Amino acid sequence: QVQLVESGGGLVQPGGSLTLSCAASGSIFGIEYLGWYRQAPGKQRELVALITPTGDRNYPDSVKGRFAISRDVAKDTMFLQLNDLKPEDTAIYYCYVGPSLQQGYWGQGTQVTVSS
Repeated sequence: QVQLVESGGGLVQPGGSLTLSCAASGSIFGIEYLGWYRQAPGKQRELVALITPTGDRNYPDSVKGRFAISRDVAKDTMFLQLNDLKPEDTAIYYCYVGPSLQQGYWGQGTQVTVSS
């Protein structure tokens, strides 16, 4: 069993940056997929960053070049760096870990609001 706790969300102006953290209660070493999703009001949850089993980093075009996912294996923590934020990035951000994209563990979410 793995429990995930996100932190680092908040209110930021357009063009600003935030770093989200996701701390795991159990070891995430060896877990195949590590990712970040977001859900905006009235929209479906969408994947915004993924570390694959081969170590590749994948991003959708909407955030490519602005977001970066990373992990600290020793601290069982993963991060999402958000740069050049836009109002359309406003959402609740969730971290995810699991052996596949269909079955895994979720954090409780952290709110990111981009507004002037």
